[in-house]
Amino acid sequence: MLFEGTKAEQIKHDYDRDGYVRLPGFLSPDELRALLTNLDRYVEEIVPGLPNTDVFYEDKEQSNSLKQLIRMCEHDAFFRQMMDDSDFTRLAELLLGRNTSSRNMQFFNKPPKIGLPTPPHQDGYYWMINPCEGLTMWLALEEVDEENGCVRYATGSHLKGMRAHSRTDTLGFSQGITDFPSTDDKANEVITTARPGDLLVHDAKTVHWADGNTSHTRTRKAMGLVYFSDRAKIDTEAQTVYQKKLTEDMEKAGKI
Repeated sequence: MLFEGTKAEQIKHDYDRDGYVRLPGFLSPDELRALLTNLDRYVEEIVPGLPNTDVFYEDKEQSNSLKQLIRMCEHDAFFRQMMDDSDFTRLAELLLGRNTSSRNMQFFNKPPKIGLPTPPHQDGYYWMINPCEGLTMWLALEEVDEENGCVRYATGSHLKGMRAHSRTDTLGFSQGITDFPSTDDKANEVITTARPGDLLVHDAKTVHWADGNTSHTRTRKAMGLVYFSDRAKIDTEAQTVYQKKLTEDMEKAGKI
């Protein structure tokens, strides 16, 4: 196992306390190269055959404005193994303290100049699970800083319950916190820059957000992996209604 003994205890302690943990160099340079090679293959060979519900563009008339790919592990063997039998899987089990259920693997990008801000939100609000036991892993594929839209966390916000959300116009993030920023949000904001191969992991209830990409030349590419605990149950009826309405809205907006 990648994390054992004192190191594992410290990672788990920090995660439980703060609602997130940052693991620099989680992937070695060779592992990162293999991932990027397979990502390029996926975009070239798999994406053209995917349903429009699994591929989002900032502007679908511009192929270079690819914004998000979802459910990648359902469409490709390389990404399925990465999701189900890897150090990512074992880290999820450590942090959740239980067996896990692999839920989703995504690719995120903020294209230069047009990459929009990610509204403040809690992932568990979208997931509709009970109990709300899950986490998101965010793997940097390139240099990420304040200019191109790094992730920001409200430390300790996972301990304060689920916040009220309402509709946003941001593709892939249709709900945002209505009373943001609170005094606590401002006081506990942490800016998490990252280098290629660095991993961020946050709890389902952790408040997080990101600025837009203000760079004129740099993208902001990352992978996201979602895991639930084995006892988290999805409200499938509510989720189906939500996804249907979201897809309709995205089609009307020309995003998918």
